[in-house]
Amino acid sequence: MVRTPLTPEERERGERLGRLLRAERGERSMVEVAAAAGLSAETLRKIETGRAPTPAFFTVAAIAAALGLSMDDLMARCALAPAA
Repeated sequence: MVRTPLTPEERERGERLGRLLRAERGERSMVEVAAAAGLSAETLRKIETGRAPTPAFFTVAAIAAALGLSMDDLMARCALAPAA
């Protein structure tokens, strides 16, 4: 299967998601949050650094739950700002 290349906007959205999740993790260790979300620390690391810019919905939902974030809030904070 060949994946369609990501657009610059998709990459930027993935980077914003990663920065947001890293900021919300705060002082908690990556291993602790990943374990609470039921995934590997390497997967969380890739998402936080933008190396996995399009993680699966259920992966994001699990991380959000582990961090106490609502999906609505997460989506709103990761959305592109409307053009002026």
